[in-house]
Amino acid sequence: MSEAQKASLELDRAALGRELEGAIDGFRGLETITKFKGGQSNPTYLLEAASGRYVLRSKPPGTLLKSAHQVDREYRVMKALKGTGVPVPEMLYLSPEDSSIGRMFFVMSHIDGRIFWDPAVPEVSVDERRAIYDNMNRVLARLHDIDPVSVGLSDYGKPGNYFTRQIDRWSKQYRASETVKLADVDWLIDWLEQNQPADDGAVSLVHGDFRLDNMMFSRDGTEILALLDWELSTLGHPLADLAYQCMQWRLPHASGFRGLGGMDRAALGIPSEQDYVRDWCERRGLEGVDNWVFCLAFSFFRLAAIIQGIVKRIADGNASDPERGAQLVAAVPLLARMARNLIEKGE
Repeated sequence: MSEAQKASLELDRAALGRELEGAIDGFRGLETITKFKGGQSNPTYLLEAASGRYVLRSKPPGTLLKSAHQVDREYRVMKALKGTGVPVPEMLYLSPEDSSIGRMFFVMSHIDGRIFWDPAVPEVSVDERRAIYDNMNRVLARLHDIDPVSVGLSDYGKPGNYFTRQIDRWSKQYRASETVKLADVDWLIDWLEQNQPADDGAVSLVHGDFRLDNMMFSRDGTEILALLDWELSTLGHPLADLAYQCMQWRLPHASGFRGLGGMDRAALGIPSEQDYVRDWCERRGLEGVDNWVFCLAFSFFRLAAIIQGIVKRIADGNASDPERGAQLVAAVPLLARMARNLIEKGE
């Protein structure tokens, strides 16, 4: 990371402290600000103050793509979900755009837990690993069972066919951040546009980035204390979340993706993709899923578009973690090729 990039992510402790003391009950004496490692989108910081620990999440500096980095949406959805059975931190403050750090941010409670970065979860036993995956499945099903109207989120997404909207959105986002022409991406966009399933009317809250390392687990157990990183959440089709998580079963493990591809999942106590889908369906009272290949292919494309945005931000000097992001430059063609192979094989 260049000195200019580092400087753009540094926060003015004195100014921020004054703002938070006037905005959050009991907040006092901001002492240190430490940026968390990792994360490619919205930079996140640990705040240590005389009154305790807090977490701040902000928009990145620089020029941003339209509709990206909406931390106010993250704040809103987590505030609405408190007490619903979907574990989230307590939301404490949402700043205006002209905040003390020069961009919008929110502050939430700090949760003392652990994050598992490797989906094989090598640091736990087989029984614990099995429980971790079952708890993820349970939380995902619970999220999709929540009535958005009942939590004040009836307007959290646009009406109409979710996949139609999302293909249009991510195609535009991809084109806006495109750095090289990739034939497989062009082919995939055309296929998705021409093979959209009919709208079945299913609508739920969708997280948008539901995966193991966006969850905080208890220090000495398998309980999920918080589901984090809601930047991509909206109202949409619940199969989008399920397929997005199930991509991890297919992605290679020895890569920046840290997928489960090629691993002996049965020996690890990790359910098969089919069993994971079955458990989610049983929890939601469904008989099965339709258009699974389409849902997976869409998820591969959507992830490719997200990563392409990171590649563009690296080029522009605005990436939250440029060193990590640089490792993902090769990911976009890999994802497009995997999606095309999936479609052509039909499984």
